[in-house]
Amino acid sequence: LLAFRDQGSPSSEVDSAQSTYYSVMSAPIPKAFPLADANLTNQILDLVQQAGQYKQLKKGANEATKTLNRGIAEFIVLTADTEPIEILLHLPLLCEDKNVPYVFVPSKTALGRACDVTRPVIACSVTTNEARELQSQIDTIKRKIETLLI
Repeated sequence: LLAFRDQGSPSSEVDSAQSTYYSVMSAPIPKAFPLADANLTNQILDLVQQAGQYKQLKKGANEATKTLNRGIAEFIVLTADTEPIEILLHLPLLCEDKNVPYVFVPSKTALGRACDVTRPVIACSVTTNEARELQSQIDTIKRKIETLLI
């Protein structure tokens, strides 16, 4: 029973996600700037989950790049535990060119869960929408991300 629990039970996944969060927070990757704190990370992941329900979410580095190039990205969420991290380091440069805020969160597993997929997600983009149900929450998170960038 213990061997089974260590391999794939939900509690071990939660433990590994928490240990990833604390390991990234204790030994931050210098290229992963700005890194959100625990409170902001939870707010971002909640908003990502809601954006997925309203079809305002694009998952993956390639999709995030497309939303930036098309001008429909509100903000970009990247993960600090990406291996190798260089596969998504083109996104901060593109975000700065397009004046779109971006932020790193510690765990790709947690971002994958927030995006409602079973696989880890290394980047996602919250996009604009005519319906505007989430606009006040998006604006709040954008302001918090922009204060991290200063």
